[in-house]
Amino acid sequence: MVRRSELLGRIGREARRRRVGWEFHREGGNHTVYRLGRTMIPVPRHLEIDEQLAETIFKECEVELGRRWWKR
Repeated sequence: MVRRSELLGRIGREARRRRVGWEFHREGGNHTVYRLGRTMIPVPRHLEIDEQLAETIFKECEVELGRRWWKR
């Protein structure tokens, strides 16, 4: 399990490092939607997110942050 705050922090730090915009966009039904560059990233509002879902979210960020950026 990955804490939601840790997941958001990892994406935010990498976005800053690569100088890609990372900002809150809107609240959805069960998700908060963030904008990473031009890509919309929905993140569930659970306090903890399972490993598989976290990896799926990280993969959605690959368009802006590069292939397998979270493994480096």
